[in-house]
Amino acid sequence: MTAFVLRRFGQAVLVMVLVAAAAFALFNYVGDPVNNLVGQEATFEDRQALRDRLGLNDPAPVQFARFMSNALTGEFGISYRMQRPVSDLLRERSPATVELVLASALFALILGIPLGVYTAIHREGVASRAILTLSLVGVSLPTFVIGIGLIYLFSVTLGWLPSFGRGETFAVGGWSTGLLTVSGLKAMILPAVTLGLFQMTFIQRLVRAEMIEVLGTDYIRTALAMGVPRARIHYVYALKNTLLPVMTVIGLKLGELVAFSIVTETVFQWPGLGLLFIQAVAFADIPVMAAYLMMVALVFVIINLAVDVLYAFVDPRLRSSEEEAL
Repeated sequence: MTAFVLRRFGQAVLVMVLVAAAAFALFNYVGDPVNNLVGQEATFEDRQALRDRLGLNDPAPVQFARFMSNALTGEFGISYRMQRPVSDLLRERSPATVELVLASALFALILGIPLGVYTAIHREGVASRAILTLSLVGVSLPTFVIGIGLIYLFSVTLGWLPSFGRGETFAVGGWSTGLLTVSGLKAMILPAVTLGLFQMTFIQRLVRAEMIEVLGTDYIRTALAMGVPRARIHYVYALKNTLLPVMTVIGLKLGELVAFSIVTETVFQWPGLGLLFIQAVAFADIPVMAAYLMMVALVFVIINLAVDVLYAFVDPRLRSSEEEAL
């Protein structure tokens, strides 16, 4: 098990180094950062002095090593647009995105897995067919269309929920949260449903497909012939083996919530990292763009590593095959 974890950890580190190289190239070779930091009246000598102070005249390997060292400590320079440290901006915007992603993930899992199991067990039922038909909406419609539709229905027409913003927030330690206020909870509903709907329908259809396959295996038919209660067969034997191959896909799909939050945060003007990234793209704020790229990659790597280790822990066959390969 230790060798398996070390191998996966080494692969994760390699991926982050490659992403850091891409972010470094974006940081240094997409435009001239000096032009974003000085005015038109700056002389050539002023520009050269600033380049020396920022280390932009150093050889590329030296700059990359310095970039990696700063990235390990969470430092990505100064935002061109806001003239503030990028690390401060990330700390301010992270709570909004983390809460939105967690709420969307809970929505996707709490509804997706039970609906997938139900539609697999009751394949010919009217309710199952209706659920499958409605799930096509979440799979086929773009996120921004779903968001606009929910805003029109629940904000414009019914007036039940706010259409933008995060609502009232409270600072708990260094964390700004809207989950402790009524307005914050109401503001969370539409963005969380919009962001999690695609993942929920995908998980539901994936669980259904895997569950149907497991229910057709020999050991399930043997258990039925032996008189084992159907509830135990469905929710213990079949569901456990259904979730094993689904686990990896679910982990990666939940990681995509961070990337997909860009569109949702833009539609609802949610003050998180996704909206910060869109604003950075509009103003060519390279340090913020590079930091966001590194953060999203780190989330994917951590989730993928955790899912691989969990999968190997649950299924010893994978662990054995990996150790034999070593």
